[in-house]
Parts: sequence; C-alpha cells; structure tokens
Amino acid sequence: MTQRTILITGCSSGIGYAAAHGLRARGWHVYASCRQELDCARMRDEGFDSPRLDYTDPDSIITALADVLEDTGGTLDAVFNNGAHATPGRVEDLPTEALREIFEANFFGWHTLTRAVIPVMRAQGHGRIVQCSSVLGLVAQPWRGAYNATKFALEGLTDTLRLEMRGTDVLPILIEPGPVTSKIRANSIPHFERWIDWENAAQAGDYETVLAQRLYGESGPDKYELPPEAVVKKLVHALESSRPRARYYVTTPTYLAGFLRRILSTRLLDRILAR
Repeated sequence: MTQRTILITGCSSGIGYAAAHGLRARGWHVYASCRQELDCARMRDEGFDSPRLDYTDPDSIITALADVLEDTGGTLDAVFNNGAHATPGRVEDLPTEALREIFEANFFGWHTLTRAVIPVMRAQGHGRIVQCSSVLGLVAQPWRGAYNATKFALEGLTDTLRLEMRGTDVLPILIEPGPVTSKIRANSIPHFERWIDWENAAQAGDYETVLAQRLYGESGPDKYELPPEAVVKKLVHALESSRPRARYYVTTPTYLAGFLRRILSTRLLDRILAR
C-alpha cells in the first residue's frame, strides 16, 4: 500500500510540531515545513523532510511544493495549513500596514499554497486541505483584531471552497482550536512592539494594565488550555475518516463559543466577549 503523504506548515513548534510527529507515528510521510532554515535543519535532524516555506515569500511556497512533488512523483494526499502569528493591539491603534503583514502570513500565503495543491489533487482524484483556524474565527475578542480578521477571512474562504469542491473528492476542512499550548503569545511580542504605539494611544492605561500583563507576565496556562496533541487527534480524524466533518472544534471555549453564537443575540454575545 502506498504511503500517504502530507505537507504541514509551521512545524517549528506547537501544533505543527506535534502534528508532524503524530502523523509520522501513524505511518504518514510527513513534509514538515518551517519558515526559517534553522528550524528546517532541526526537523531534518529529527528525521523529517523539511522544506523551507514562508507564507510571506510566494517563491518559497512554490519551491517547497515543487520539491515535495518531485520527491513523491507528483502526488500529495493532504496539506495542513497551520503557520500563523498574532499582532495584538486595539483596532484603532493598528496601522494598515500591520494588517497587510499579518494577512500575508495568515491568509494570502495559505491561499497561494491551497491554489497550488488543488490541481495536483484534482489530477490524482482525491485530497484533503485542512485549515487550522481558531475559536477567533467564530467569535471576536478585544485586543485581537488583526488575528480575528485573518481567521474570519479564512473561515469564509474555506466555506466557499468547500461548496465549490462539491462533486470532487478534494475536501477542504476546518479545525478550530481554542487555547492550546504554543509559542504564539511570545511570538506576538515583536509584532506588537513593531506596530503598536501604545504609549500614545487613547487608552494607554489599558495597554499597561491589561495587555502588557498578558504579553509579558507569567500568568501560566489558560484555564481551559490543552496540549497541541488535542488538535492532532482531530487532525487525524479529518485526514483518515472516510466521511470527515466540515469543522472540528478543539477545547471547551470553542464548543461554548460555537453554541453561544447560535443562540444569543449579538448584543448579549458582545457583553460576554467584552469581559
């Protein structure tokens, strides 16, 4: 039986790293891509094929996929779009250039890779395109406007793609984690410091007492935080089930957010989310 193949992005840590190891243990041939060559080298030392793929560098996307397809003989069973970052800050303080930057990394690059793999999957007659979205693609939260926006966009694009792929065996699937152990908070600090002039913001006091404490403080894990292996468990079902779901929720906050969005008015939901 031919070994199943998958290209995973953002494998340097967190969900991508856990997914690479979890799927390899299940017999998949994993192409564990990373944004930085140093991380790719580390993954190669761990026994993975690891092409460099930076969502903000379209050439790296096309080159990485070409290298994978050359190695597989032109086929690819699945892609797991996963790499992303956050740019914390209030929407009114967020420069438009900061939005352009995060959309390149969290949305446009994903679209570039997705478009590139669809012809491959059409030609072979099957494929799974799994998108790592977020609870913040279902509901919004303060301070996370840039990240919220990319995940809401991803939800809409993937829903549309799923409708357009009906009648084929190319299946777009969303995974929506809530709080999962990762480096996303620490990795967001350089983006915050680059883009947000919080000391001159209208609500500078809130930055100091709320956001700075969250970014720089040692608050420990979130109350409902799960390890990245919880996402891998849903990813396995999305990839290996004969009838995968369109959406997979991960963590209690995601289930709760999905439920409240269905039953509450916008006003009541806003009151809860703004706390």
